Amino acid sequence: MVKNEKSGLEQYDPKMQEQIIAFIKKKEKQRKLYIIICAIIAVVSFSSLGVYNYFGGRTAQNNDALAQLIGDTRFVDISVTQPVNVHRVADIEMPDILEKYQTLFNRNRRLIGWLKIEGTNIDFPVMQTVNNEYYLDRNFSQEYDKNGSIFMDFQCSVFPRSDNLIIYGHNMKSGQMFGQLDRYEKKSHFEKHPLIKFDTIYEEGTYEIMFAFRSRVYNEDEIVFKYYQFIDVNSADEFDSNMREMAALSYYDTGVTAKFGDQILTLSTCDQSQNDMRFVVVARRIS
Repeated sequence: MVKNEKSGLEQYDPKMQEQIIAFIKKKEKQRKLYIIICAIIAVVSFSSLGVYNYFGGRTAQNNDALAQLIGDTRFVDISVTQPVNVHRVADIEMPDILEKYQTLFNRNRRLIGWLKIEGTNIDFPVMQTVNNEYYLDRNFSQEYDKNGSIFMDFQCSVFPRSDNLIIYGHNMKSGQMFGQLDRYEKKSHFEKHPLIKFDTIYEEGTYEIMFAFRSRVYNEDEIVFKYYQFIDVNSADEFDSNMREMAALSYYDTGVTAKFGDQILTLSTCDQSQNDMRFVVVARRIS
C-alpha cells in the first residue's frame, strides 16, 4: 500500500513554510552568535590566565635570582652606604647596612629588608617608599608587575625603629607574595611554621607568631580597633590594649605574649572573600 502523506515542510501551506524557514534561520544565527561569544570568552580567559601565569612565573624566577645575591659582595659599591630612608633624621647617625644586603641595596635603594618563613614560599625582599601604592603593581626592578612587591607601610621606621613594623603583600591565587599567608588560619600550620625571619637592612631578626586573624579596613569615622594604625604607642596601657584586641580576634591561642617595649611585626594581605577584609599575622621579636 502506497502512502501519499506529505512529510517535512510540504505538509504546511507556503505562508507557514516561510515562517518556519525564517524561525530556523533566526535560531541558526543565535547559535552561531552564541558560539562566537563563547569563543571570545574562552580566548579572553586563556589570555588572562596566560598573563597571570607569566607574571607569576616571572616573579618566582626574579625572586630566586635576587635571593642568590644575598651575601654576594662582588658588586658592592662601597661609596653607597645609606638608603633612601623616608624616616631618616638629620641629626641621627644611621647604622651601616649589613654586608650581605649591600649588593641588593645597590640595585634598588628602596630595599628595607628581607622576609622569610621557612617551609613556605614567603621569601622576598621588602621595599619601602613614601606611600603604600607604588609597590602594589611594581616589582623589585620597578617594572609593572601584577604581583607587586612585599612592602612596608610608609609610616613605619626601621631606624629609629617603630614599635610595630607592618608589611603588606598581595594574596595571589598562584601562591606568590602573601598567597600562602592565610594558611595560618589553621593552628596546625602555625605549629609547623611558628617563626618569621625578618631582617632589616641594618640588623637580622627572628620573630615568634602570636596572633592570626581577619579584620576589616574601616572607615575613618568608625571607632573600632584598627590593626593597621598600631605602629607606635605612648604607654604600656596603650600597648596592652592593642594586644588584647588582637588576642580577641585571633583564631587560636599560640601561648606567645608580648609586653610593652617588645618589637612587633605584622604581616597583612587581602582576604579573597571580601574586598575590605584582611588576613593578618602578628609576631614578636625574640632575637
